[in-house]
Amino acid sequence: MAKIFCIANQKGGVGKTTTCVNLAAGLAQIGQRVLLVDLDPQGNATMGSGVDKRSLDPSVYDVLLGNATVAETRRRSELGGYDVLGANRELAGAEVELVGLDGRERRLKDALAVVDAEYDLMLVDCPPSLSMLTLNGLCSAHGVLVPMQCEYYALEGLTDLVNTIKQVHGNLNRDLKVIGLLRVMFDPRITLQQQVADQLKAHFGDKVFNTVIPRNVRLAEAPSYGQPGVVFDPNAKGAQAYVECAREMVARVAQL
Repeated sequence: MAKIFCIANQKGGVGKTTTCVNLAAGLAQIGQRVLLVDLDPQGNATMGSGVDKRSLDPSVYDVLLGNATVAETRRRSELGGYDVLGANRELAGAEVELVGLDGRERRLKDALAVVDAEYDLMLVDCPPSLSMLTLNGLCSAHGVLVPMQCEYYALEGLTDLVNTIKQVHGNLNRDLKVIGLLRVMFDPRITLQQQVADQLKAHFGDKVFNTVIPRNVRLAEAPSYGQPGVVFDPNAKGAQAYVECAREMVARVAQL
């Protein structure tokens, strides 16, 4: 049975999509069967995996509305070595259309259950808001991985996210929990970042991943080539950190 994890943070620009794409590729490199689900209408995770969002037919939008299955919709990221359930602008319309449907918050969970045995891990890239799309991701997941920058505003956003996860856990998905906090875009030369990192460790303990993702230009360049950073430049510090993070994640999943 595949374990499903949301990459979520209600604050924008914290590296959710970069984390989702590179973690998927890192997991594939260490032998895991991975499905990446793009739930963001911008489709950045889709493009970053080397799949053209403009040519998607069907897309995750059709899966959520019940017009297509995951097996019919998924595409292969040839360079990344994982499957992609891609998204494009059509997905923005799903927000309104889902409201009137039965079991609207469990549409994704039901669709993924059909291909459950074909994967070890599924990663869901959520949009930076608590929308019906994010709710579908949270209701389908066994855990949440929170990428965050070590800055003051990120701590405030984390408090909101933890409260949201508690509400979903209490009302909709008893399996849901925070599997870990991942420090991203980290620059050890900035004293504030080091202080916030220490605060996170003190407050959340072993929920904080030991792996730290450094601020890295090569990771930022990779999406323009339609490649995950771990494939684009395997020797970059950021790429190596994501592969290490993948190993740590597999170890954590084994303990669940």
